Amino acid sequence: MDTLKDTKCGETVNVKKIDGEGAVRRRIMDMGITRGCEVFVRKVAPLGDPIEVTIRGYELSLRKADAKMIIVE
Repeated sequence: MDTLKDTKCGETVNVKKIDGEGAVRRRIMDMGITRGCEVFVRKVAPLGDPIEVTIRGYELSLRKADAKMIIVE
């Protein structure tokens, strides 16, 4: 299983599943990251945290811990 954390800069992936429980999962979904949506990885900081992605027409920065919970294909 690949996660959004492992996705390289410049790649476009589809969200397959969101791991996690409770408030963390809800916060990720509230940001617009849901199953089946397309995510483009724009930038990755030099130390890998945060990751900047484009989703649903807007830019979003995610921590590595959150990106690790997003399973992609």
